Amino acid sequence: MIGYVTLGSNDLARAAAFYDALLGELGASRFMENERMIVWGAQPGQPMVAVCTPWDRNTATPGNGAMVALDVGTRDNVHRIHGKALELGGTSEGDPGERMQGFYGGYFRDLDGNKLVAFTMG
Repeated sequence: MIGYVTLGSNDLARAAAFYDALLGELGASRFMENERMIVWGAQPGQPMVAVCTPWDRNTATPGNGAMVALDVGTRDNVHRIHGKALELGGTSEGDPGERMQGFYGGYFRDLDGNKLVAFTMG
C-alpha cells in the first residue's frame, strides 16, 4: 500500500550519511537521487524512504504527530536499529520494548528531528 515516505532535511549531505548507514542495516541502498532528494530502497516494488529539501525552499521541520515506522522483522533488529540511530547521532524517543501486546518498538529522531520507530509485530 505505501510506496514511500519522505522526510525533510535542511542538510541533505548530513541526512544522506545518516540514512546510508541506518538503512544499510536493513539492506537498503540509494535507489534514486538528484540535487534535492535521495530515495533508499531494499528492492523494487517494496516501500522506500526518501529525504529531501522542501520543494518550497522553506525550512524543513518535523511534523508534530508524524512518524515513520520501519518494520525490521525481529526484536533483535529493533535493538540493533535503535542503537545504530543513536550511534549515528540520533536521539532516543523511547527505548526498545513492548508497547502493547504483539507490538515491540524502539523510537528515535534523526538528525533533523524527524521521528521514526523500528518495530516488529507478533
